[in-house]
Amino acid sequence: MQRTLPGPCPLCASTSGTRTDDAWYCGLCGWRYGDAPDPELPLPRVDVVYYIRFDRRVKIGTSRRPRQRLSSIRHHEVLAFEQGGHALEQQRHREFAALREGGEWFTYTGEVRTHVAELRRAGDPWSLYARWFSTALRG
Repeated sequence: MQRTLPGPCPLCASTSGTRTDDAWYCGLCGWRYGDAPDPELPLPRVDVVYYIRFDRRVKIGTSRRPRQRLSSIRHHEVLAFEQGGHALEQQRHREFAALREGGEWFTYTGEVRTHVAELRRAGDPWSLYARWFSTALRG
C-alpha cells in the first residue's frame, strides 16, 4: 500500500512510498529512503530516446540528461521515453523515415502515434526515467 514518505525521495522527489519491516522505499523510483548516493562516485549513465511534440510534429532524439536537453528544445509535450542510446534512436529514424520532415522531426501521425501509445503504456516518461536511474544507481 502506498503511503507518504517521511520526506521527499532524494532521487526523484516523490513523496509516496511503501514501508517494509526495515525501511521505506520510494513508490516512484524504488530508492531506499534514507540512503544517499556516494558523492565520490560518478552518477550512472542512463541514455533515453525521447519523443517530444511540437504542433503536429514529433522529435525523436537521444540524451543521457533528458531534463537538461529538453529544457533547451522548444516543445509542447514530452510524449514518451524508451531506454536506449544512439543505436535505438537511429533504428527509430529508419522505421519512421517515410514520415521525416527534416532532421530528427517527423509528422506525428499513424505509425508514430501507435508507437508512442505503446511506450506510454509502460508509464509516465519522467517516472520511467526515475526508475531507470534508481536501478542504475543501485546496480
